Amino acid sequence: MLNATGGRFPTLDFAGGTVVHITSGVSALVTALYLGRRLGYPKEPISPHSMVLCFIGAGLLWVGWFGFNAGSALGAGPLATSAFVNTQFAAAAGALAWGAAEWIRSGKPSALGAVSGAVAGLATVTQAAGFVQPISAVLIGLIAGAGCFFMVVKVKNWFGYDDSLDAFGVHGVGGTMGALLTGIFASSAINPIFGKDALGHARPTGWVDGNHAQVLHQLTAAGIAWGFAIVGTLAILFVVDHLVGVRVSEDDEEQGLDLSQHGEQGYDWESNAS
Repeated sequence: MLNATGGRFPTLDFAGGTVVHITSGVSALVTALYLGRRLGYPKEPISPHSMVLCFIGAGLLWVGWFGFNAGSALGAGPLATSAFVNTQFAAAAGALAWGAAEWIRSGKPSALGAVSGAVAGLATVTQAAGFVQPISAVLIGLIAGAGCFFMVVKVKNWFGYDDSLDAFGVHGVGGTMGALLTGIFASSAINPIFGKDALGHARPTGWVDGNHAQVLHQLTAAGIAWGFAIVGTLAILFVVDHLVGVRVSEDDEEQGLDLSQHGEQGYDWESNAS
């Protein structure tokens, strides 16, 4: 929901992006490090089993995100419209930026890269959707697409962690960038959330308005979210690991979790072949 936390150090978070994206992404990283790599990673390629389903899923996310961001205005009006437009612009810009980065790096863009960039743009603009102008949303999307691409393609390989869905690279990093970029681009012309001064002028919201301290407030909020996610995730993993375990045996992993854990298969190739 739209909010600016009270006290001396107010932070801006339009649709819960700090909580949703930073905590989920950081928790994914902690879990990936705790579990360790999948068998064969990274020597054996582990690609999505269905690009069609990836594309459908990303499309459903993109549409649903309008309700998440615009709906956080809690009513139909100019603020909801602004959040809707910013969501669209950032997602499209993220897809373009990721695709361009892929094109530069490998000579060809991919459908998986385009949808990954779109989700990166969505994750990054969530906190800013009700605070920034459309051109700022485009810039946020471009930064998100390029920045998250770098995290997924380069940084993950440098450190060698096995984040299979790139939840940290897209959501954790995107959410963190979103917190900081909100502090930079938030505009009182879109959302004068801090009210007016004695002369009746809207108080500055973000850096572009002249409220330079807002970036520090956003950084503080992001740091708290990081700390909460790390400590909470480690505590949950420790308890679950000692009660039932969190990783299957190598034989079960080789066989596949559908079959070893549930006694069924997602694709029955033998029946199809016959």
